[in-house]
Amino acid sequence: MADFDIPPDRFKRVLRTRDVLALSFGAMIGWSWVLFTGHWVLSAGSIGTLIAFSAGGAVILFIGLTYAELAAAMPKAGGEHVYTRVALGPAWSFVCTWALLMAYATVCVFESVALPTAIEYLFPSIRLATLWTVLGAPVSAGFVAIGIVAALLMTWINVIGIRAAALVQSVITAAVLGAGVLLIVGAASFGSLANTEPPIAIPATGILTVLIMVPAMMVGFDVLPQSAEEINLPPRRIGWLLVLSLLMAVLWYGAISFAVSMALDPRALASTSMATADAATSLWHGSWAGTVLIVGGIGGILTSWNAFIIGGSRVMFALSESGFLPASFSRLHPKYKTPYIGVCVLGLMASVSPFFGRTILVWLVDTGSFAVVIAYIFVPIAFLVLRRKQPDLARPFRVRYPSLVGVIAIVLGLVLLSFYFPWSPSSLIWPYEWGIALGWALLGLVCWLFRDSRTN
Repeated sequence: MADFDIPPDRFKRVLRTRDVLALSFGAMIGWSWVLFTGHWVLSAGSIGTLIAFSAGGAVILFIGLTYAELAAAMPKAGGEHVYTRVALGPAWSFVCTWALLMAYATVCVFESVALPTAIEYLFPSIRLATLWTVLGAPVSAGFVAIGIVAALLMTWINVIGIRAAALVQSVITAAVLGAGVLLIVGAASFGSLANTEPPIAIPATGILTVLIMVPAMMVGFDVLPQSAEEINLPPRRIGWLLVLSLLMAVLWYGAISFAVSMALDPRALASTSMATADAATSLWHGSWAGTVLIVGGIGGILTSWNAFIIGGSRVMFALSESGFLPASFSRLHPKYKTPYIGVCVLGLMASVSPFFGRTILVWLVDTGSFAVVIAYIFVPIAFLVLRRKQPDLARPFRVRYPSLVGVIAIVLGLVLLSFYFPWSPSSLIWPYEWGIALGWALLGLVCWLFRDSRTN
């Protein structure tokens, strides 16, 4: 059997076009468009934010094209792990997949902290008794309880099957879109271009501050390859839907950011902790609009969280099949056909993170973004190698000018990666963010050293 052949009767093929778009797009529009928009516009300026998302989106789009061809050619659970293993061998495949798993895990951990943060905006009384503080941020009993209950609920939804998870994803994604449309229509009707000054912040290096966060915002389209064995569509359409969802997400973030800049001037942005909600309140002259945006943001948390549980558990499944994780991770639930061990592990991680409070939110975005860029560089490399090693491989979605697209994707990915290192003004923060990255790398080294001997 070839590495990309699919054994029969593993997963249930139930995902259709609507489910696939909701899964991918919903993964990319989590809570960040509500929480960080003010930070982006203040850091880069109204136009500077658009530049950052356009540049970052272009990098991810080139990488996404290589994903689209490979996902259609090798529709097997594990996505990147499969492509890089066939093209580059087990060692580099493990490096790529381990980095990707870090990105997925940090999103799941992020969402369990983001959810009580969002709910607190609507119901400040949920904090209850303060347990302790983490770097100045109070951690309350109510905050922790909401995070844990939500983690358990999301875990249960994903254990009982992809069909249930897809239904939740589609319904909530539609609600998120409605909230975003409310903000954009309000900005077009009542916003002011005078508020968008300055178009580019001083110093202009603030654009880089936003740019390094873009990969973390875009991570999500790659969930499709992870669940490829559960998609009931022609392989070629999988490639097109992947690219379409990526373009939709870039437009979403650009439109939301510019709408906020039209609603709130820099002074107002500097004084708000929830710029998107306050922008909607200002535009529509009613707190109800801000509430709708927060509810939409909560929906975004759930869609993103749901998608990355799906993606992360399938990555663990693939790593287990290859001998890098214990065999239990590749067991499917006898009734629901889900990789329930991986789902439960991600749920456990998400249950722990609320104890650290909201201080860790930015750390998780930055380190997750760093990890996913590493994984994204490996995919176009595998794309080019497979074009050379297996020219006759059936490619239902075929990229034109593959050498040019592949090389551009690799070069742009390396440039983007360089922004995370100490020589860049936007580097990861020591010791917090680098500590998370190095700790994950050490855990990966342990998994590599104790891998199944069959992986050699």
